[in-house]
Amino acid sequence: MIRVLVADDQALVRGSFRLLVDTAPDLEAVGEAETGEEAVSLARRERPDVVLMDVRMPVMDGIEATRRIAADPATANVRVLILTTFDLDEYVFAALHAGASGFLLKDTRPADLLAAIRVVAAGDALLAPGVTRRLIAEFTRHPPSAANPTATTLADTTDREREVLTLVGRGLSNTEIAEHLHLSLSTVKTHVGRLLMKLGARDRAQLVIAAYDGGLVRPSGT
Repeated sequence: MIRVLVADDQALVRGSFRLLVDTAPDLEAVGEAETGEEAVSLARRERPDVVLMDVRMPVMDGIEATRRIAADPATANVRVLILTTFDLDEYVFAALHAGASGFLLKDTRPADLLAAIRVVAAGDALLAPGVTRRLIAEFTRHPPSAANPTATTLADTTDREREVLTLVGRGLSNTEIAEHLHLSLSTVKTHVGRLLMKLGARDRAQLVIAAYDGGLVRPSGT
């Protein structure tokens, strides 16, 4: 059973998401939070598998709440799926850097939202259409600092692992990477697992960020 915490400042929205989650036989809503602060507290108490996190909330916004959940060893295994009505670059960029595993708009179809929860709970990244393109544009405007440790960390990876990381950064699935590199799916999964370990990444979303930070993905490569 996948345990889900719903965080949104609007009671009607929270209730709707909770009802939707509880309609799925493999999902269970374990609580509701009205503020980012409450979301952090409930995440520590309930240890859900996934938090559906709104961005704009009082007391503490969803980005800061995500950052605290991701940074706390007690909630290190809690995945955050950002849900918002605001399709703005800075939210996507900030949410993924804060440690979010996914980003969807609130007008996502119910079936797609339930599928997204399962994807994020399994440790994969889930980005709404167009997000990867906008992230690349954001890195064009704000190139990574020379002091960024990612480049040094990439020195510990093999040539093949960097090939895989580049394709992850371009938004390819494991199956697509396997086809592109003429590898078996299990081999690609092994490479992705090693990259997660070597780069200290929580999930695939952070591998995407690492690919950009390390200069492996650029606008000309999309």
